[in-house]
Amino acid sequence: MTVKPIVLQELPTDLDKTRLPQHVAVIMDGNGRWAKRRGLPRILGHQRGVDALKDLLRCCRDWGVPALTAYAFSTENWGRPIEEVEFLMTLFERVLRRELKEMMEENVRIRFVGNLEALPSSLQDEIDRSMQETKENTGIEFSVATNYGGRQEIIQACRAIASQVKQGEINPEDIDEALFERHLYTSGVPYPDLLVRTSGEMRISNFLLWQLAYAEIYVTQTLWPDFDRKEFHLALLNYQQRERRFGKV
Repeated sequence: MTVKPIVLQELPTDLDKTRLPQHVAVIMDGNGRWAKRRGLPRILGHQRGVDALKDLLRCCRDWGVPALTAYAFSTENWGRPIEEVEFLMTLFERVLRRELKEMMEENVRIRFVGNLEALPSSLQDEIDRSMQETKENTGIEFSVATNYGGRQEIIQACRAIASQVKQGEINPEDIDEALFERHLYTSGVPYPDLLVRTSGEMRISNFLLWQLAYAEIYVTQTLWPDFDRKEFHLALLNYQQRERRFGKV
């Protein structure tokens, strides 16, 4: 299922372009429920969810949000029915192969974060190719969290740092936030300012546990396949009403 490209839209006039989030993260929840409510197979909900993500990526570009991170597949998602997992792996691979040309044309820089070694080898190949071909692009930074778990990310960072200490490369007192961040999957990407979660669930589901420390959280009852530019507009309006103090007065 492919959506026709949406005509570019200007930033809505009731949004302050100087106060937009520089990085938006999204937990794309509700694909299965969207399909079930319509009497459709769950896989059609996932396909529709890809279309919603494509439009959000373009919307961020159009409105001046320079970075977007999407939670595509968690470490816990392996526990879903095998048919659904296999479909998702195939869908990721097919979408990457199909969309790479457009990402190049639209100057998107894509990166994948997570334990990618556990993914099917053919999907790993497509991931490597897409990251290599887009690495010089200077447009929106699009990160896709795939086989990602926040706890796993922190543990692997701790192991890497512990190994450096054991080998005498660093001293324990050298460990600070900057060093720790360099060992995260998301190294080099600014922290999200805004987390959007669809479908009304009030949790972050092991997503970017370190990086979301001071992110503003916006939850909508809208299911992910129905999350469009109007919904994103509401999320940004809500964000701009917040007073971000970062623990200060």
